[in-house]
Amino acid sequence: MRPDRVWKIVRFVITTGVIFIVWLLFSGSFDGFSLVAGLAGSILISALTYDVFIARDQANLRFFLPRPVFLVIYLGVLVAALMVSSVTMLRAVISGAISPRVVHFRTRLRSDLARMVLANSITLTPGTMTLDLNDDHLTVHWLFCHTTHSGAAGDVVKGRLEKHLRKVWL
Repeated sequence: MRPDRVWKIVRFVITTGVIFIVWLLFSGSFDGFSLVAGLAGSILISALTYDVFIARDQANLRFFLPRPVFLVIYLGVLVAALMVSSVTMLRAVISGAISPRVVHFRTRLRSDLARMVLANSITLTPGTMTLDLNDDHLTVHWLFCHTTHSGAAGDVVKGRLEKHLRKVWL
């Protein structure tokens, strides 16, 4: 069998498995009809969307399967960043010291999933909002802008998040 055909089958099976697990979590029912209906629906949806769910060019499983230990570490770093940013936001609300700007920078993450998680983590952090993610370019509205230099702004906004995400998704 050709490698591209094998990769199609692998993407289909992974997509079906993930959708079926989500079905089980949301339905909460393990009777026969529910399992058969969930599996049939998962297969149908996977047949239509497996190419969107896992991109053809991301043939390495590490592009979309996280490394669990590093994922837990990343979640701890994200919670710490949220706490620090919340305190900074509280100070800014009290003092009124803000300098909002839109900054553009690049990320070195290769996986689309890792880039999406980075963009959402930036948006989740108080004082920043990701406006656009286009390949490896991010456009972020930053409430506490110290610099307009894209590299320096990217280093401050991404903080340690990008470094830890690179370990989660190689």
